[in-house]
Amino acid sequence: MKKILFVTSEVYPLIKTGGLADVSNGLPKALASLGQEVRLVLPNYHGLKLANRPELVSLLRVDGHTVQLLETMLPGSNVVIWLVDCPKFFDVEGNPYVDVFGNSYKDNAERFALFCRVAIEIAMNRAQLDWKADIVHCNDWQTGLIPALLSLEYQCPATVFTVHNMAYQGIFSGLTAAMLHLPGQLLSVHGLEFHGMISFLKGGIAYADKITTVSPTYAQDIQTPALGYGLEGLLVYRSDDLMGIINGIDGEWNPETDPLIAQNYTANSLQTKSVNKTALQTRLNLPVDGSVLLLSLISRLVEQKGIDMLLDCLPELLLLPVQIVILGSGDKIFEQRLFELAAAYPHKMALTLGYNETLAHQIEAGADVFLMPSRFEPCGLNQMYSQRYGTLPIVRHTGGLADTVVDTLPETMANHTATGFVFNDAHAGTLLEAVKRATLLHSFPEVWQQLQTNAMSRDFSWQNSAEQYLALYESIE
Repeated sequence: MKKILFVTSEVYPLIKTGGLADVSNGLPKALASLGQEVRLVLPNYHGLKLANRPELVSLLRVDGHTVQLLETMLPGSNVVIWLVDCPKFFDVEGNPYVDVFGNSYKDNAERFALFCRVAIEIAMNRAQLDWKADIVHCNDWQTGLIPALLSLEYQCPATVFTVHNMAYQGIFSGLTAAMLHLPGQLLSVHGLEFHGMISFLKGGIAYADKITTVSPTYAQDIQTPALGYGLEGLLVYRSDDLMGIINGIDGEWNPETDPLIAQNYTANSLQTKSVNKTALQTRLNLPVDGSVLLLSLISRLVEQKGIDMLLDCLPELLLLPVQIVILGSGDKIFEQRLFELAAAYPHKMALTLGYNETLAHQIEAGADVFLMPSRFEPCGLNQMYSQRYGTLPIVRHTGGLADTVVDTLPETMANHTATGFVFNDAHAGTLLEAVKRATLLHSFPEVWQQLQTNAMSRDFSWQNSAEQYLALYESIE
């Protein structure tokens, strides 16, 4: 049994801005179910959704700050969460990284440096908790100083650093190093230094015993200039210690038991999925029509997600026998263009700006196709949710999308492995061609149902991923 300290800046359902929160919920639970002793450490943010008042378990003085450690449980599990309570840094309005106006906190370097140092005190059994980690599993730039600082400790735990998205690096001015009291030996070009600045992400990549990212293809992608963001050389240098492990998806996304959808169903009762399509069309004021291909998209409306490609082909796409439902928010220019198109095609397109968890489940259950035309996608979750719901994904061949969706081709249809539609070029024309392929096959109900059955039979459980992580932990000498 390993004692694993899982260090994260967000965890569902306490606080969530993206997929990291889902990983921080699913992976620790799955590791615990495999008999490991897992502890989470998380900042005690102002906006945490806690079921019960956490218990004070320790009081520390770290880097000139008085810090309380509070204890609570990860809902639905026996996994302990330790909350790092420092009101000056974490009891502030906004989300974990930006204020209420959407601007990054000016003291983010100090906030997460303190968080890292407290995690080290816990890992090294210096936090009066009578617990020392065997493995410290760090996630994204907010935890990047941990492997760096632990490298200076005597008999320190092993470290694993997971990159969820290379685009966010935690880069701060070179002057920050002095303010954070970072030891000089960590500040060379082989350490935290990055073009005259310091990079928290680089610290994690340079010093961790093992580096993971959230899909095998993304592990290759980030070793290229296109997606390495200046760190591709370091990642190539450390490639023997780098691997990709696909994220899992949890039981909340299951059409057989989902309480948020109009009609539960399985691969053996696919004909009842149509009840959800009717319910979704009715809810969103679209004509109720079982024969049209109902396309869907749930996403941040930003260029990374390929929204510009979708916008460029939407006028032509909407001439096909399709409807499209979109849920998301993001770039105001994209929001406005989508709003104008939805107003121009009220019988073919429904737009909901913002995020609504219930509607997201109803879209996954009610749509025929899920669009995910991302320019890059480290792992992605919705393409896996969609397959579980028999809603066939249309994705671009990148990152985790390439690893989890099998393109519908003559040979994959013949051997029953096809689960969606994959296109290569980041271009509106290739996206439109993929939609046309789906529209054609949708007109053959038996073929379509076989594709749905293939998709619903895929195993994207966290158990799979956790077993790979456990093997990785055990491989560290």
